[in-house]
Amino acid sequence: QVQVVESGGGLVQPGGSLRLSCAASGNIFSVRHMAWYRQAPGKERELVAGITTDGRTNYADSLKGRFTISRDNAKNTAYLQMTSLKPEDTAVYLCNAEVGMLQRGAQYFYSYWGQGTQVTVSS
Repeated sequence: QVQVVESGGGLVQPGGSLRLSCAASGNIFSVRHMAWYRQAPGKERELVAGITTDGRTNYADSLKGRFTISRDNAKNTAYLQMTSLKPEDTAVYLCNAEVGMLQRGAQYFYSYWGQGTQVTVSS
């Protein structure tokens, strides 16, 4: 079994910062790509940022410069540092992890989602 758990969300004032964490655990051989998405009420889920095992990153164009993704491969954990937060950043932030599992001598990758963490930016 594999679990992906997000943490670090909460209520923050406009202009403030938050750091989210996403930890993958369980029957894991490796974790390939990790990414953060967000979904606001009434809106579609959108990619925030992604990171590969060797640290290559990609971001939504609108969030470059304010959000930074990083990871600790030893802990199978990804982080999202969010700064200069705006009310429009309010959403549930979800983590996706591509988890490799050994089966019959080969590694197969599966996509797992966490349940999300709520981020609310409001004064």
